[in-house]
Amino acid sequence: MILFNFSKFSLLFALLSVLISAPALSAKTAEEEQRLEAFFSDLEAFTVVFSDIKQLYVDDVENKELFNNAIKGMVSGLDPHSVYLEPKEQKSLMESASGKFGGLGIVISKKDDGIQVISPIDDTPAYKAGIQAGDLIIKIGDKPVRGMSLEDGVDLMRGKPGTDIQITVLRTNQKPFVVDITREIITIVSVKGYLLEKDIGYVRVSSFQGPTADLLKETVADLVDKNDGYLKSLILDLRNNPGGVLDSAVDVSNLFIDEVGLVVYTKGRIPSSNLKFKTERGDIMLGSPIVVLINEGSASASEIVAGALQDHKRAIIMGKTSFGKGSVQTIIELDKGYGLKVTTARYYTPNGRSIQAKGIEPDIKLKNISLENEKEESIIDIKENDLSGHLEQEDPSKMSESEIVESQEKKQATIDKETIEKLKKDYFVHEASNLLKALTVLGK
Repeated sequence: MILFNFSKFSLLFALLSVLISAPALSAKTAEEEQRLEAFFSDLEAFTVVFSDIKQLYVDDVENKELFNNAIKGMVSGLDPHSVYLEPKEQKSLMESASGKFGGLGIVISKKDDGIQVISPIDDTPAYKAGIQAGDLIIKIGDKPVRGMSLEDGVDLMRGKPGTDIQITVLRTNQKPFVVDITREIITIVSVKGYLLEKDIGYVRVSSFQGPTADLLKETVADLVDKNDGYLKSLILDLRNNPGGVLDSAVDVSNLFIDEVGLVVYTKGRIPSSNLKFKTERGDIMLGSPIVVLINEGSASASEIVAGALQDHKRAIIMGKTSFGKGSVQTIIELDKGYGLKVTTARYYTPNGRSIQAKGIEPDIKLKNISLENEKEESIIDIKENDLSGHLEQEDPSKMSESEIVESQEKKQATIDKETIEKLKKDYFVHEASNLLKALTVLGK
């Protein structure tokens, strides 16, 4: 084995040779010269540390590993959403973007030394296990999260479907507790709708993907059919919606806006980051009142929709202040499977409000109150999987095709009925429904 005796001066000389040859760094003014000197001073500090590690660290470390770690540190120090991705991590990110992957079903972010849950995804293992927006994950299996990168946390929580994992959670005003979760293939169903009662529709959007706007349009049309006429009002539930595709958020907003203007715009340092997304006239609700429900788990694309409908005075926003993720990330594919996800712009609502670190303030604020004087029945209870055991399925091999269809329809009708009853006991939905009834009476 040949030991590489690294010289800090040889590395510095090599880097300086490349940098000096770049026309952009040629000093033309006193200010530029000072900036260049400061740059080289910082670069020398880096090479000194690099050299010391190469010569003094207890184990021999490959140059590639040191450079990768240096790049990771440089990127992760920018903000919680910028990440340097190794090939495995880049692949995982692309799987997530496809809407189908193996894991727990939570959207997470780095917070101090822990990993915070932005939102559980509907009907996923984490959702069923009771994980809530705002939960702080402090241990994954037997490994403390303190000091762990977000990517390492994601890597630990993902795994083969059917395998179990324990995560230790810290929740406000509670002692840390352990949650057992079985991994599944996560396939996101982004839209569900129910006719709460005559003339009042309820639509739950759990994430924003490519087909979400079309699904939402179809869902509203289906509710109109069930209502035997146009809906007089609609509840659009974006609670615990972690966001998703920007274009999807724009398309969803345009389903309800019927005036010329903007849905959202972005501002960054380079021209390509400065974009305006305009409205397209056509309101599928024909001007009927809409209440949009948000909470601290509503982030990114869901904040764009809420902000657009609020600024255009098309909907009343009700609930709790949203998460406040108003930044745009660009994914850059690098050589050999590596990737870079870097923040390139900020989102702004049509009226010029920045979402970043502020969130969307609801027009009507609500507290977590239970209508049954019990522990709040959160949106976690409103899902079909929890209800499927209430009706036993007959053996399909002993049933005719028509009997199977009839059995499935009866089962779905039972699920829908019980889900609607649960929704009516949800305080946020209850208040939204009462407000819409009042607006309908007033003719607004």
